[in-house]
Amino acid sequence: MPAAHTDDLFRDTFRIPKRKAQVPAARARVRGVLEKWGFNCIAANLELVACELVTSAVAHCRVALAEIQVAVHLDGGDVVLEISDPDGERLPLVRMACSPDEAEGGCGLLLVAALSNSWGCLKLEYDKCVWARFAVAGDRPGGLA
Repeated sequence: MPAAHTDDLFRDTFRIPKRKAQVPAARARVRGVLEKWGFNCIAANLELVACELVTSAVAHCRVALAEIQVAVHLDGGDVVLEISDPDGERLPLVRMACSPDEAEGGCGLLLVAALSNSWGCLKLEYDKCVWARFAVAGDRPGGLA
């Protein structure tokens, strides 16, 4: 997703080591940022999507000692979540359906699609970015228009 010009007041970017143990911390930070900004109405959905995308990046990135970048920012009437990792050759695949007989996992992007207004993946020169947008128009903090 192309970088949007946003007010730094409504941008948070951080990196975590590519380890499963770091996923809860990333999820908690995203939730804390949304609460600080006053976007409680979308916090639960965005937090869950962040957990799915960070978990996927941790599980599927083949670059040793990689870091996963998490960015949350306001873009117009949307909050945008971006998860980037340095394995630009492996783009996420969407399963069309998941059955209870399948092993755990593999349906995270269906959840992302269901909870966000839109989502996608962008292959960059050396990495990839999976993004999701969440509409917040009408629920802007501090009376912002």
